[in-house]
Amino acid sequence: MKDTSGRNPGQLLRSGLKQLGLSVDEPVVEQLLVYAGELQKWNRRINLVARNTSPADVIEKHFLDSLTLLPFFESSGAQQILLDVGTGAGFPGLVLAVALPDLQVILVEPRSKRVSFLRHVIRTLALANVEVVGQRLESVPELYTRNIDFVTSRAVAEPSVFLPMVAPFLASGARALLMLGREQALQFEIDNPDAGIILEEKRDVILPFCGAERTVCKVRSEDTPA
Repeated sequence: MKDTSGRNPGQLLRSGLKQLGLSVDEPVVEQLLVYAGELQKWNRRINLVARNTSPADVIEKHFLDSLTLLPFFESSGAQQILLDVGTGAGFPGLVLAVALPDLQVILVEPRSKRVSFLRHVIRTLALANVEVVGQRLESVPELYTRNIDFVTSRAVAEPSVFLPMVAPFLASGARALLMLGREQALQFEIDNPDAGIILEEKRDVILPFCGAERTVCKVRSEDTPA
C-alpha cells in the first residue's frame, strides 16, 4: 500500500489516473473534485459511503474505481446509453457521465435520500446527459423498451443474480460491464460456460494506492451477434 498522507484529493485523482493509464481533461478532473467534495458534505448527514471512509479512499475506491470503465467507451464514436442499476451515490454511472459528456447515463436508485444527492450533483455540475430513475429496476417496465447499449452495477448483486435481472437488455443487444474483485472474476469464469453468457473482453486492474485487484468483464448474451 502506498502512502497517501499529505496528498490532497486533486493530487491523488491526477496521480491515480496517470498510474491507471487513463486520461481525462482538466475540467473533468475539477468537476469530479467538486462531486467528491459534495459527497463528503452530504455523507455527514446521510449514509452515502461508509462513515469512516477517508478522503483518499473516496478518491481511489469510488472515483478511480469507477473510471476503470472508461476504456470500454472510448473506442466508440457513436452516442451510447449506459444503464447503472443501484447506483447509490453515483458509482460508476455518474462518475462516467462527468468524464464522458457524450455518454447518456440512466441512474437507477430506489433510495430517496440518495436520489436527492444524485440530483443535487447533477444540478451543481450542470450535467445534461444524466437521467435519474428513483425506483427499483423491475418497477419501471418502460426502461426495457429503451435502446440500452451497456448495463452495469457496482454493488447490487453477484453476477449469478445480476445477469438474470438484466437479461432483457442483454437479449436486445446490450453488453453488461461486470465490476468484480479478482476472486469473483475467477469464479465467474468457472461458472460462465453454463450461463448463456459470452465473455467478450476482460481487463484486470490494480488500484494505484491500496493495491486492490479488480477485474472488469464485458459480456453479452450468447444469442447476440458479436
